[in-house]
Amino acid sequence: MDLRQLTAVVTVADSGSVTRAAERLHMVQPAVSRQISSLEEELGVALFERTRHGMQVTAAGQALVDRARRALNELERARAEVTPAPDHLTGIVTVGLLESVSDLLAEPLVTRIATRYPGVRLRLVTAYSGHLQQWLDQGDVDLSLLYNLRSTAGLRARPILRESLWAVAPAGAGLAEHTPIPFAQVAQHPLVMPATGHGLRTLIDAAAARAQVDMHVAAETNSLHVQKKLVLAGHGWTILPSIGASADVLRGTLSAAPVTAPEISRSIVLALPQRTRTPPAVDAVVADLLALIEELVETGSWPGSALLDR
Repeated sequence: MDLRQLTAVVTVADSGSVTRAAERLHMVQPAVSRQISSLEEELGVALFERTRHGMQVTAAGQALVDRARRALNELERARAEVTPAPDHLTGIVTVGLLESVSDLLAEPLVTRIATRYPGVRLRLVTAYSGHLQQWLDQGDVDLSLLYNLRSTAGLRARPILRESLWAVAPAGAGLAEHTPIPFAQVAQHPLVMPATGHGLRTLIDAAAARAQVDMHVAAETNSLHVQKKLVLAGHGWTILPSIGASADVLRGTLSAAPVTAPEISRSIVLALPQRTRTPPAVDAVVADLLALIEELVETGSWPGSALLDR
């Protein structure tokens, strides 16, 4: 098993085709096929099913792809870190961003890092908190923003801010940032909710129990963007983190207000793996991400949020 074989396996799995993989790797198609076949022969298992629709990864193939991808990422990072660059930091840093904050943070973070540390390359991945935590545990992500997490045996969690949840409705509903709305009043409307088991849904269900009200759930989805589209289409109201609707409120397409009686909020933490050595490039990105978040909160660009004592 060598790096060329592992690279071929991962690229074919990602592209679903030997032809497309060969184009990405700047190789001829037979050479890629030979890499796959020789590795299958060595391992004694089929890594792909050859179908008329392309190359489908088998269960054994997926297990190898997951580990091969991790190994290749680590090797690429090591190469970047040891490349001579006396004047600035180098390295690859993978940052996990929650879907609800990615629009606010992604572009300014990339701009800051590119300006201050041109030798550092960022990889940004977005997902829900549970997926990001899993990727941190597996070593696929260097640092990540997560919700309502305490430090564990495998992760260090640093509280950053507390964020209010807001009722979100069509613009015609007239909700306003400075006029909180009781949960019972929100529950009088059909609600577009996060799917059961989602962290947001758990908070909302707990608030409904405290307010002793029943919710009429019109639809469930695991996508923040779909929630807002369904609200725009008139299927009901929803409840989101303040930052999840702030841009839409500024555009005048939605209206929003903090939920009260009870107030609903959640904490955002910055999490890193519990390891003895954090690469300097990761430390630099952590510092810039924290500074960026602090600026956004203090300037009001992150409404409904308050910095926590770090």
